[in-house]
Amino acid sequence: MNDKIKEYSDKMQKTIDHLSGEYAAVRAGRANPHVLDKIRVDYYGTPTPIQQVGNVSVPDPRVIQIQPWEKNILKDIEKAIQASDIGINPTNDGNVIRLVFPELSEERRKDLVKEIKKKGEDAKVAVRNIRRDGNDAFKKLSKSDDVSEDEVKDLEDGLQKTTDKFIKDIDRMIEDKSKEIMTV
Repeated sequence: MNDKIKEYSDKMQKTIDHLSGEYAAVRAGRANPHVLDKIRVDYYGTPTPIQQVGNVSVPDPRVIQIQPWEKNILKDIEKAIQASDIGINPTNDGNVIRLVFPELSEERRKDLVKEIKKKGEDAKVAVRNIRRDGNDAFKKLSKSDDVSEDEVKDLEDGLQKTTDKFIKDIDRMIEDKSKEIMTV
């Protein structure tokens, strides 16, 4: 019977993993190489992640440095970053590209916290939808003669406990990321 709950638990875990990825890409005034994860560079006609065309490092808390393996793609990397939505202008010295993250204003920090909370709420809704799907599936089981109403009730209780755990995890993630953003 626990296999049935595990199936929904795995889906909830995927929601948490997705949220974690979303939060990693949020710029918090510190240099975080994950902001580059969604940016693709035209590398010999193929859209390629920046991490696959050069060395990405963080030499200083507010600087990301990209050292391409081939100097001829410096301009392509620069264009890809300028076209992206990270809002930072790259500097190119002919060898490496540097992204300098400015300190965030109080207002920008508050906007980011709102964005963090919205993403967290969306994740909670997704988890609750998974719970609803699970409960619907369990009710269908009770209509077949294989499963008693008590077993269905136990499944629903187990799924609710799992849901509560994931909601608590999401709340903690929201709080941690909000604290990180509001720390100057």
